[in-house]
Amino acid sequence: MKITAITAQQKDKNRVNVMVDGKYRFSLDIFQYADLGIKIGKEYSDEELHVLEAESQFGKVYARALEYCLMRPHSSREVRDYLYRKTRESRTKTGEMKKGVASEITSRVFDRLVKKGYVDDEKFTRYWVENRSLTKGASRRKLQAELRAKGIESTIIERHLADSTRSDESELAKIIAKKRKRYPDNQKLMQYLARQGFSYDDIKQALTADD
Repeated sequence: MKITAITAQQKDKNRVNVMVDGKYRFSLDIFQYADLGIKIGKEYSDEELHVLEAESQFGKVYARALEYCLMRPHSSREVRDYLYRKTRESRTKTGEMKKGVASEITSRVFDRLVKKGYVDDEKFTRYWVENRSLTKGASRRKLQAELRAKGIESTIIERHLADSTRSDESELAKIIAKKRKRYPDNQKLMQYLARQGFSYDDIKQALTADD
C-alpha cells in the first residue's frame, strides 16, 4: 500500500491528512509527520499502517488531554479519570457508537504529560491551597477533604498546608465578612461556618471579634 497524498487539514492547520491508495487513512500533527518521515510514494505494509494509525490516535488524545491540563492544574487522579473516559465507548452526534481508545495509548499520554510537567501533584496541591484561600476562603479541614478526594497523598497535603501563610482564623474573618448579610443571626452563621469545617471554638472567637 502506498501513500498517495498528504494534505493540510482545513479546520486544523497543525494536522495533515494522509491518503493511502487514493483514500483517507489517518491524520497526524505536523510534529508527528516530521518525526515519522512519511512521504508521498512511500509504501507500507498493513501492519505498519496500523502502527501509524495508533500514532495518529495518540496525537489526538494527547492534544485533548493537554488542553484539559492547561485549563487549570489537575491532580494525577483527575487526569487518569479523564483519560479513562476516553477508553469507553461514546455516542457520536449522529447517534452511532464510537469505540474507545486503547488503554496503552492513554497510558502513553499520561506518561508524556507527567514527563512534560503538566501533571504534578505537588504543583497541583500548591495551586489548590493558594487558590481556595484567595477566592472563597476555606478551612484547613475542608482543604484536606477536597485534596484527599482528588487523590492527593496525605504527606503532600500536610506539607503544603504547613508551608502556606493561610490560617483558619484569617479564613474565618474573610468568610464572615462575605456572609454576614446573608446570615445576620449568629446562630445560623455558626451553623454555616461549622459546615465549612471550622471548629466551634474558632468560630465563637471569630464572631466575638466581629461583634
